[in-house]
Amino acid sequence: MSRIGNNPVTLPEGITFEMNENVVTIKGKMGELSQEITENITVKVEDGSVILERPSDSKIHKAKHGLYRALINNMIIGVSQGWTKQLELVGVGYRASNQGQVLDLALGYSHNIILEIAPEVIVETISEKGKNPIVKLTSYDKQLVGQVAAKIRSFRAPEPYKGKGVKFVGELLRRKAGKSA
Repeated sequence: MSRIGNNPVTLPEGITFEMNENVVTIKGKMGELSQEITENITVKVEDGSVILERPSDSKIHKAKHGLYRALINNMIIGVSQGWTKQLELVGVGYRASNQGQVLDLALGYSHNIILEIAPEVIVETISEKGKNPIVKLTSYDKQLVGQVAAKIRSFRAPEPYKGKGVKFVGELLRRKAGKSA
């Protein structure tokens, strides 16, 4: 945990970093994010990089040191490049469409699932003939993208026999053998 915390985080051009008391605010071309930091961890900006320091080598300080370094790194990447998650709908008749921020999913239930996505997340559906539909989520907030993707996946998690359900693109599923005749 402490090895991650010791690495400095480089600030790319166009990113503004502000520290007010124990709240870090990062602004970039994609948006603005803020994170409250425990009073024990000190944050400094030196020649284009952010450095975090802990007061002691106790277990809790080491854990918080690595945690806040990773959160700040994710915030900087998010406001400069953004985060993307892609979900694939595997199954006969599984469809996805969107109008603005409203996602309409047909996942084999008697009714369609309609989900209103947060305005910070850009949702896009890709449907090509002969391929599984894909739902693409993009945002500057990594936690929010992951939360929305997990919510969509929870509507129909992939099952281990045929692999039907909502899965992440590139996710390897553990498959089981069916009944032996």
